[in-house]
Amino acid sequence: MFGKLTLEAIPYHEPIIMGATVLMAILALGTVAALTKFGKWGWLWREYLTSTDHKRIGVMYLVVAGLMLVRGFADAVMMRVQQALAMDAPGYLPPHHFDQIFTAHGTIMIFFMAMALLVAFFNLVVPLQIGARDVAFPFINSLSFWMTAMAAILINLSLFIGEFSATGWLAYPPLSETQFSPGVGVDYYIWALQLSGVGTLLTGVNFFVTIVKMRAPGMTWMKLPVFTWTAFCSNVLIMATFPILTVALALLGLDRYMGMHFFTNDGGGNPMVYLNLIWAWGHPEVYILVLPAFGIYSEVVSTFSKKPLFGYKTMVWATCCIMVLSFLVWAHHFFTMGSGANVNAFFGIMTMIISIPTGVKIFNWLFTMFRGRVQMTTPVLWTIGFIITFTLGGMTGVMLAIPGADFVLHNSLFLIAHFHNAIIGGVVFGYFAGVQYWWPKVFGFKLDEKLGRNAFICWFVGFFVAFVPIYILGFMGMTRRLQHYDNAAWQPYLVVAACGVGIIALGVVFQVAQIVVSVIRCNQPAYRDVTGDPWDGRTLEWSISSPPPVYNFAHVPDVRELDDFAHAKETGRVETRPLRDIHMPSNTSAGFLIGFFALVFGFAAIWHIWWLAIVGLVGVAAVAIGYSFAENTGYIIPAATVKATEERNRPPKAPAKTGAGRELELEVL
Repeated sequence: MFGKLTLEAIPYHEPIIMGATVLMAILALGTVAALTKFGKWGWLWREYLTSTDHKRIGVMYLVVAGLMLVRGFADAVMMRVQQALAMDAPGYLPPHHFDQIFTAHGTIMIFFMAMALLVAFFNLVVPLQIGARDVAFPFINSLSFWMTAMAAILINLSLFIGEFSATGWLAYPPLSETQFSPGVGVDYYIWALQLSGVGTLLTGVNFFVTIVKMRAPGMTWMKLPVFTWTAFCSNVLIMATFPILTVALALLGLDRYMGMHFFTNDGGGNPMVYLNLIWAWGHPEVYILVLPAFGIYSEVVSTFSKKPLFGYKTMVWATCCIMVLSFLVWAHHFFTMGSGANVNAFFGIMTMIISIPTGVKIFNWLFTMFRGRVQMTTPVLWTIGFIITFTLGGMTGVMLAIPGADFVLHNSLFLIAHFHNAIIGGVVFGYFAGVQYWWPKVFGFKLDEKLGRNAFICWFVGFFVAFVPIYILGFMGMTRRLQHYDNAAWQPYLVVAACGVGIIALGVVFQVAQIVVSVIRCNQPAYRDVTGDPWDGRTLEWSISSPPPVYNFAHVPDVRELDDFAHAKETGRVETRPLRDIHMPSNTSAGFLIGFFALVFGFAAIWHIWWLAIVGLVGVAAVAIGYSFAENTGYIIPAATVKATEERNRPPKAPAKTGAGRELELEVL
């Protein structure tokens, strides 16, 4: 009745796993108890779980990304400590557990931390920057989130029911085939990624249509904010590449569930087909993540330099070039597969070419800051840290683009250091800058600046302490994913790397403290954003109150210039049109229910509980069909309500100037 699921699937004999399980259970029960004690279940259901408001959905993505960051970072700490201790010794992690940890670390950090944070920014920022009241498909937006959230739950279930994949974050065959991975770990991997992949693909379609069709009147393509441009290119890449991931995992699933041989040599298949498929998705995925980070840096640099972005059009075209070229570099991940000199030369050259538009962006940001009145806020510090770190990471990337050098460095720790150099220095630093930058817009108060600076210092210093030794170990010949080793010369570098991770962990502590302290002090004048424009911003999201009303804009903006809000402030342009009734989409539980039944189906498919899998599929179909027949007419916000909301959110007027200051101003006039 329960397929392969038995009590033996619970790892009672693993004290670390059971300890983590107990901790997660305590946190979950504590959250449930708090919601019950304060009577917040109804509020949570109405305001968030069933909401179709893109801002609420964005906040839920932020929560998921934060939780997954902690989980994935805990895995990283465990790996570094294990390797620091495991010189000619077993360490404290058994080999199979160590393999699961490095697989879970990569999978969680890419799919459930970085991607969740990426889509959070899409939801929180893009509609506001283009002057839209919501996204094109609000229900699809809700469904996308719940598919991702349920996939995150599924991957965490593997912690204490069964096991997770021990094949690395991309599950290369033949190791991921049933012959070498007969347990349920790879199946957890497949179904978690399939569910989250559906959610991400729907997000790509949704925001592509939103940017193409829902821009405010007058906002032509060359008046789009740079962040929205990068979000647009990222969503094009999502639509083009995530179906490849879906197909690759589906074929691997057919190998495992139905005994097919797409990727098994002895059955007529070829594992290199899987590598080509997974990296045809995988390398554009790097740019799916990093392009919006580039957009964040552009917004931050322009805002805090108090001047327009230098070379706006070149920035746009550089972004589009990266989008196209990202499809032409995937084979540099396996120069050693034996395709020959011609193939390797082509992909090596294309990899070097794609660095050119990225270099253009670096100079654009530097020239924007040049002779600008740069305010050294925390987002600017993250940006400067990115420029330094990512430039070094790009240089090591060009090294790996040389096939001859790659033959030496392939599968070594040098590759690991380069990848983290690009992802942490490029993506993570950018997303942290974005969180600090847009936090007051989302929540109505600023994050503590001093704690934010401390967090940046720890991340920046900790990164180099952690990964410079990893670069060196790569040159020394240490390969990746070693649970233990017998070369005593490696251990000092691994100890230093573990210390670096400890410094980064201190940065995470500062970030948690930053949020807690800021929430406690949110009503103090130094933290509260009463103007809606705490940074003297340039784009439309800063033209409305913080946090924005449910309808975003009382009037859909009439855009006349690039950085239209900055232009309106400079010219004194004020909106004078009469207010009208506003139509908004209604809440729906359909997205939550479809996601829940998809979770049931995925869990049942993993454990071969076929009757439960049928229940899950029928539930998904029933809710989808029921929703399609329901009248989803939305609701109307009367103009009087809009007027009252706008008057309530109107920033206080500055006190009139008197005395010498006023006399000087009159004299100048």
